[in-house]
Amino acid sequence: MKISASRITQLLRRFGREQRGASALEFALLAPLMLTLYIGCVEISDGVAADRKVTLTAGTLANLTSQVTTLVTADMDNIFAASTAIMNPYTNTVSAKVSCVKIDAGGGSTVRWGAATTGTTAHSTGEAITIPNDLKTAGVVTYLILAEVGYQYVPVTGFSPGFSHIAATGITLSDKMYMAPRIQPPDYNGVQCK
Repeated sequence: MKISASRITQLLRRFGREQRGASALEFALLAPLMLTLYIGCVEISDGVAADRKVTLTAGTLANLTSQVTTLVTADMDNIFAASTAIMNPYTNTVSAKVSCVKIDAGGGSTVRWGAATTGTTAHSTGEAITIPNDLKTAGVVTYLILAEVGYQYVPVTGFSPGFSHIAATGITLSDKMYMAPRIQPPDYNGVQCK
């Protein structure tokens, strides 16, 4: 059975005028784009929320530590617990450490003592540490509390178009906060900061 050219032309014209199914076709073309945009917005907003909580945790850790004059391990554990509670619901892989830093009159800065949560290592006593120049006072010995917080953020949906390495392993969010001691540089487990 042969179909003539005029019959084919007639069928194509009829197909071109047909309106049924146009909405379904448009939806099929736009649905993947709309889903990608939606999931991307969810992932970005969740990542920004986690990053904001990392910053708040670092600030709280520095603030709580700077308010005391003497600390023992139990006190530091309580400060870490209170600070990292801010990270809820992002609690899987939170690491935090705090150090008392002495900045000498020449601008050199060394760690006097350090403490850390499980999963990270505290700065060791005597370790040289880089402090922003804006926090140094020429000719004056000063002290700072340095709080550092890290969190391994893994996307909620596991879908990250174009960034499959982030979807698989996540991305490390971190922040640090410097704060001057409120009363005097705190001692930790008998180790003086002064």
